[in-house]
Amino acid sequence: MLEDLKIAIEENKVILGSKRTLKYLKLGKVKMIVIANNCPDNFKKDLEHYTKLTGLKIENFDGTAKQLGIVCGKPFSVATLAILSETK
Repeated sequence: MLEDLKIAIEENKVILGSKRTLKYLKLGKVKMIVIANNCPDNFKKDLEHYTKLTGLKIENFDGTAKQLGIVCGKPFSVATLAILSETK
């Protein structure tokens, strides 16, 4: 998962943030969702609901939102992110 994430970041195919992740998930433009282990429960439940409808799986990042932000090269916490599918 971490290798896919790094490639997607390099190719600029990552959406950061819970609201934007949920928006792109509803639009069917997501191939993978990654959540930090301290993602707020309300966002986690929403994402779980919509991933069941779309058949996608949620990948759990083994670290905090701050650590996920660091992996993404951002100076802020990232609780959720989406890797976009090839077709837009």
